[in-house]
Amino acid sequence: MAADKSGDKSAWAIIHPVRGQIRLALALAGSATLAALGAQGALAWSVHALLVAPGQWPWLPLLLAAALTVLGYVLRLAAFNQSHFAAFRLETRLRTELSEHLARVPLGYVQQTGSGALGKVLMEDVKALHVFVADSTPLYARAYVSPLLTFALLWWLDWRLALAATAVLAVGLAVMALALRGSQDMMRQYNAAGENVGQAVVEYVQAMPVVRTFDTGTVTFGRYQRALDAYREVVTRWYRMAGVSSRLAQAILNPLPTLAVLVWLGAWLVSHDALDTAAWLAALLVGTGMAESLMPLISLKHLVGKTEMSIQRIHEVMAVPPLPVPEATRARTPRNASVVFERVDFRYAEGGPRVLEDVSFSVPQGSITALVGPSGAGKTTVARLIPRFWEVSAGCIRVGGVDVREMLPETLMRQVAFVFQDTFLFADSIADNIRLGLPDAGIDEVIAAARAAQAHEFIMALPQGYDTPAGERGIFLSGGQRQRISIARAILQNRPILVLDEATAFADPENEAALVAALANLVRGKTVLMVAHRLSTIRDADQILVFDRGRLVERGRHDTLVAEEGVYARLWRNYERAQHWALAGERA
Repeated sequence: MAADKSGDKSAWAIIHPVRGQIRLALALAGSATLAALGAQGALAWSVHALLVAPGQWPWLPLLLAAALTVLGYVLRLAAFNQSHFAAFRLETRLRTELSEHLARVPLGYVQQTGSGALGKVLMEDVKALHVFVADSTPLYARAYVSPLLTFALLWWLDWRLALAATAVLAVGLAVMALALRGSQDMMRQYNAAGENVGQAVVEYVQAMPVVRTFDTGTVTFGRYQRALDAYREVVTRWYRMAGVSSRLAQAILNPLPTLAVLVWLGAWLVSHDALDTAAWLAALLVGTGMAESLMPLISLKHLVGKTEMSIQRIHEVMAVPPLPVPEATRARTPRNASVVFERVDFRYAEGGPRVLEDVSFSVPQGSITALVGPSGAGKTTVARLIPRFWEVSAGCIRVGGVDVREMLPETLMRQVAFVFQDTFLFADSIADNIRLGLPDAGIDEVIAAARAAQAHEFIMALPQGYDTPAGERGIFLSGGQRQRISIARAILQNRPILVLDEATAFADPENEAALVAALANLVRGKTVLMVAHRLSTIRDADQILVFDRGRLVERGRHDTLVAEEGVYARLWRNYERAQHWALAGERA
């Protein structure tokens, strides 16, 4: 974004991509204001003509007033059209840039920030900018053009009336400035309190099953109530700070005080033959527009304050540095499907604790390597460093003999396929979920992949077969069915390196055999790294890497590791003990 390059993070800087349309909208809105003021002048001309010649109808000034009124309406409508079209363009551009940027930043940032917060930036904060651009542009033109033109016309009619009207507005603006003291800080507190209420509502509704099971709503609703109380406290404090002065300023900036001053002063001047009656009536028609046009400034102040918070969050996301990518001419291509870790350290945040420390191992092409260890040992982190979901803090990872940082992202991703423990399906058809990443794959290829993944039978039993919607996050399917869809997706992609993160996590006894058969079809001929908790599934792995507290502490085959009486042997004994656990035995 242009605002990023210049360092300017104001509300107006971020609309740089649509500045041409905004300028056109401002010009049209200013012209509409000029036409409306001209219509008022034409009406004043009509009154003057009636006073000079009471028996002659002033057709020309009345027609001019009607024409200028229509012109002002058309110009104002055109201004709003341009500002709304610009807002739609900016909204599309910002969401596209944010989406593309998030696709390039480390996955760790996305996970730590959370989908809810990022979704709010993409939807609500960008929408706030839409409202600012679409609605504020015509208001700004009206708020600045109309007072200047009105003052100039009043000065032309009578400088004393112009100064009197300006004095009323000056008093009103001074009182308004008093009302706006500390408003920026209060605006931040107000918006933050409102967001806390929204988050508490969403949490309360989403957690309803847990609330009804454990809480009966008392603790969780109490959190919502505290958010409401904090919101009410901010609103009450703001009202006490600015309530009286704000209402007084609005009363002064209302057209009536200005009209009263012009009536009183004009009548006095006319009675002393110091002002022409026609000029006085013209000033009465025109003068109220000066006060009326300043009222939008109050609304704009609130709108800009709210928009600046959204802009700050947008810039915070855009300021996250993407993973560095080599130039296309210098990018390298892997020679094979081997994977090598060389003295890898990793921290989730700079200066934070090391999650992995001095990890080195090799996975030959076509072999099966299992990653095991206690919870939090770093197994899943190792698997997700391979496709650069995060950047290593030290050392390097080589795929096919090439440092992953020297490959283009699309080249690296063509090497690695994934089946995660936490599967994700889009709210699309089953077929489109399987062909994700390969949109041109034919239905025959999709069906073949589903058959290999042991998913074809349950898919055909669905109401619409492969055209059945999976629902949001695959809610219409069981955990085992979602897992087999993910396996079918990986089979269709046919990438040489396969990462399995506890792929049988959701398997019940009925589905486990199907999943095992699907995985057997998937791993054939691949270089496989398997994060495993069910140790029985990795007894025949070519090598087992044992992690503990972020370090690689053991490696070897199953029988060798069991005989060494180390971490793996302890994990194996605990696993065997868990397999024989039963309620009756525990009760005894």
